[in-house]
Order: sequence, then C-alpha cells, then structure tokens
Amino acid sequence: MKPKIFLSTILVALLATAHAQPGALHSRIGETVTSPDGAITITCMGKKQNFNWGDKATHDEAINSPKSVNFHPDGTRFYVNSLEGCKTVVYDARTLERLKVIEHHFEANKKGVTWSAPSSYYKFTHYEGGENRAFDGKPVESTFSHDGRYLWVPYYRRSFDINAQDPSAIAIIDTRTDSIVRMMETGPLPKMVACSHNGKYIAVTHWGDNTVGIIDISSPDMAQWHHLPPVVVERQLQLNFSLSSSVNRDTNSGLTLRGTVFTPDDKYLLVGMMSGGAIAVIDVAKGEYLGRINSAGNVRHLIIKDKYLYASNNSAGIVRRVLIDKVLDGIAHRDGKNINVGQWETCQVGTGCRTIEASPSGRWVFAACNTVSKLYVVDTRTMKVAASINVDSYPVGLDISVDGSMVAVTSQGIKGSGGNAVNLYKIEYADKAEAEAGARLMAEREKRLAAADTTAQQAAAAAAGTQVEAGFPAWVKAHPWLTGLAVAAVVLAVVLLLRRKRK
Repeated sequence: MKPKIFLSTILVALLATAHAQPGALHSRIGETVTSPDGAITITCMGKKQNFNWGDKATHDEAINSPKSVNFHPDGTRFYVNSLEGCKTVVYDARTLERLKVIEHHFEANKKGVTWSAPSSYYKFTHYEGGENRAFDGKPVESTFSHDGRYLWVPYYRRSFDINAQDPSAIAIIDTRTDSIVRMMETGPLPKMVACSHNGKYIAVTHWGDNTVGIIDISSPDMAQWHHLPPVVVERQLQLNFSLSSSVNRDTNSGLTLRGTVFTPDDKYLLVGMMSGGAIAVIDVAKGEYLGRINSAGNVRHLIIKDKYLYASNNSAGIVRRVLIDKVLDGIAHRDGKNINVGQWETCQVGTGCRTIEASPSGRWVFAACNTVSKLYVVDTRTMKVAASINVDSYPVGLDISVDGSMVAVTSQGIKGSGGNAVNLYKIEYADKAEAEAGARLMAEREKRLAAADTTAQQAAAAAAGTQVEAGFPAWVKAHPWLTGLAVAAVVLAVVLLLRRKRK
C-alpha cells in the first residue's frame, strides 16, 4: 500500500472511531432477548445513527437529537423528529430506507406555507413582529389525526426565541405527500400533543408556562380549524427571561406539563406534571382545570389501554397503573381540587423511564429507560419486568406499530454524550393474541376510512347538487311539477320526430 493511501486510511479510521462516542452504550444489530417463559422475544433488527459516519450502512446525517418517533397507522412507515436538526425524517418501516426529509424552515412574512388566522390567545411580548420573522422549528412530539391523514408536530421553540418565552408553532403534515400543508400558532414551549378519540380536538401541552392549548378540528374544512381558550393549570407563569443568554427551560418551567391523554369518552384531558408530582384533570367541554391526582409521582408519559391508565415515573424508573374507572370516579367525587384514585399498581423498570406504549392486546407495555440505556417490557398480567434489551444511549422516544410487530426507540443523548440514534426492534409473541388484536385494529381503521370516504363523497355530491339547483330559476324551484311537465313534453316531441322520419 502506498504511504499516502495508508495514512489516509488510518486517519479515516481514527476519525470514525473518535466520532463513535467513547463511553456511550450502543445496541448491536441482531441482539436478541427472550423472556424466561418464552412469551416474548425482542430482536434489534436495525438502526439509523449519526455518531459514526464510518458505518455507512446505518449512518444518516438527518438524525440530529431525535426526540420522538411515530409509526403511521397503516404500518408502512415511521416518522422521526430530529429536534436540533429541525427536521422530521420519514422511513420505510420494513427496509429502513429514508423516504423523505421534511424541513421545518420558514421564510419571513409567512411565505411559502399557509398559516391559520391568528387567535388572540398567543401574543409576542418579547420579540416584536415575531409572528413574521423567519425561523427554524425544533420538532418535539407528534400525533396523528383523521386516522393518519395528518401528523401534528409542535416546535419546542422558534429558533430566534432562545428561551422559549413567546408563542411557538405547530406544523400540520399531510401524510399522503409528507409535506407541511398548514401552520398554527401555539403557546410557549409546547411538548406533548394528543388527538381526541372522536377526532374533534387537538390538545397541545405547553411545558413553558403551565397552560394547555385546545384546537377545534371538528370542521371538514381545514381553514375553519381554530384555537379555543387555553386552559391554565393552577397558575400561568409570567415569562421574562434574557433575550441574549440561555437559561435552562427544562427546569425553569413551573409544573413542567408533559404526558397528555384524553379519557376514552373524551370528556376529560389528563396531563402529567413532571415537577408537580401529579396529574392535572381538565374538563374538555368547559375548558376548565378541575384539579389534580396527587398520587401519581414524577409523571413523564401517560397512556390509556383497555381498562387502565398507565404512567411512567421518570426519576424513580417506575411504570404504574390504575383502573380508569377509579380515575373517573375520583373526578366525580373530588374534594375541591384534590382527586383520589386509590392505590396504584407499580412495576420497577430502569431509571429515567420516559415514553411508554402498549401492545395491541394490552398485555405488554414497552418503556424507554434513559439513564440505563435500555428498552424494558412489562407483563401487565403480573406487573413485572418480562425482558429488557440494550438501546443506544440515551433513549427518550418510543412507539409501537399498530400490529405490534415492531418497536422504534429514539436516543437523543445528554450533554453531547450518546444519542443521535434510532433503534428498530422486531417483536415476536408466543401466542396469537397480539396478531389477532393487531389485525382487528387495522380492520377497524379500514372501516373508519371507508366510512369517512363515503361521508366525503356524499358531502361532495350534496354540494354539487346544491350548485346545480342554484342555477335553476326561482319559479322552477317553487313549482317542481313544471320541471316534470317540461321533461314529458321534450320526450313527446322526440317520439313524434322519429315517427315522421320513418314515414
């Protein structure tokens, strides 16, 4: 080998190794774990990373501080929010091929994308004319509406707002084209976002000032979607941070509202307080904060599956649950602002328990545990750990495919260590319950989509009929029998004409 080529090879190897984050933990593709009873098997089937560009098979420069991940309801692809990269990256769920990169960059004066009309609820008080400034959005979490038609992506902050104290924004992505089709304003530092089961509301939880935004999306016309008055949880923070130097908004944010979920009847919205040690309860119809469930611990994420409300406790590394009926009963019989739901069941997982999601049947709950860099699986029949597997340091986001066959985990990193990775795991179950439950969920979605298509076609036909009718003279509308008489006369004239021709 020639000296120059040899030295270049050595240099590339050294740079790649140096960039591979010494001290950070990394998953290994092909690694497999099985629960002691053989009920569930987890295999690391692939990853995308931006810490070792020497590994060209897995390297992707679009992965930059990946915060969250969402599988599309049809199971064909998943979306990764690269917070510091200001991108949402779309991947094929089976091949891990990158399909598209959605850039969250916006020109001044709102050029290039449609914005909804501003409400009076979110005003710029620190950056004059902020609503018309160019900015990059830092995508945090996501949720789907309209059975996967739209993906809602809130921004941690607009790039010029260094301490996230003025209004941020939320992007609405049409998943048929994977492009941003509309923008809406939000309060400061939105993190979690959730869609009601009836598809009428989007809730945006503002980590930055103890408020929750509610967006009415009940109209079939996107232009009519609008903000309702934001709900204040206990007290709204008055923000007046520096405009020139950054402060830690992960801690200087009051109750640090996070996990957000609608109850099955959509009557209430439950919001976790990471710093408040409780869960806030909001009456959706009234837009009113009712009180707090104080026995919930350091809540980071909330999900409802079947009969239970599940919560992740970040610091303690616990997955806990309580019957949703107990939650509803506690709300109905609350003592002032105090809501008692009784005793929770708990399972100790790894510390730094962040995002949790349930399998289609509800038997398994998956938890991304940050400080121990592992994916845990809880068997909800016993509320005990069934298995755990290594994840690239430090995992935060997680989602499971609708059929339960895949789990994706995002590793964001901490203070420049670890992170910049997305791990994909294949999940295999010993019994058929998960496959059956997954197939049932997919079939239910197809029925909803078919019903929505029928409704849309009927609405279009009705609109077309209205337009045709609008073209008729008023005397025809008032005397419809004249229309029938005119048609009969035309038919008779045609018959007589044909007879003459035969003669």
